[in-house]
Amino acid sequence: MQRYEERRVANDDTYWLVFELAWRDFFQFQFLKHGADFFAPNGIRDVEKRWDRDRAAFCRWADGETGIPFVDANMRELNRTGYMSNRGRQNVASFLADALGIDWRWGAAYFEQRLVDYDVASNWGNWAYQAGVGNDSRDNHFDVLSQAEYYDDDAAYVRTWLPALDDLPPQYAHRPWRMDDDEQARYGVDLGVDYPEPMLDIEARYAELRNQ
Repeated sequence: MQRYEERRVANDDTYWLVFELAWRDFFQFQFLKHGADFFAPNGIRDVEKRWDRDRAAFCRWADGETGIPFVDANMRELNRTGYMSNRGRQNVASFLADALGIDWRWGAAYFEQRLVDYDVASNWGNWAYQAGVGNDSRDNHFDVLSQAEYYDDDAAYVRTWLPALDDLPPQYAHRPWRMDDDEQARYGVDLGVDYPEPMLDIEARYAELRNQ
């Protein structure tokens, strides 16, 4: 299949199609190998981690009310449609597990309830991977702010799912907490009323993660 693809129709799209199919099959084989260990809090590598179980914080994440627009837009799309892009899935998973430190299994179980394309091995395998307890030994995080500004540079996606931010320029649509009172009045966005204030200082949190 791959040789034919390379000879006849190879391009970026077909590359990623084959890549994702291989990744899907990889997780199927991993589940055959490790079984129920994939559902343990510290994963198949038994990584020593302490997970928070803050139900209120988890509910803000699940409802798309974190005050971090790229996270909220993706979660609201999931809740409305049952779908989220792969890029979105990586970012919201990292935000829950890395930035908030909340038990990654809660997120995986929530996706299990919501996704129309749910697959056991792919879902739990990718969540464990992102939480740093799965197949990849690296302990990396996604910076959802830089990811948002790169992949949604005009903030069109964020504004689609967060209509309260519709009139904001991109730099504020992705980081509304940077607006002062005069700018909030100018754009008609009262943080804490029209759109939630951020549930944590995400910029400081990423600086902390980078220095660990």
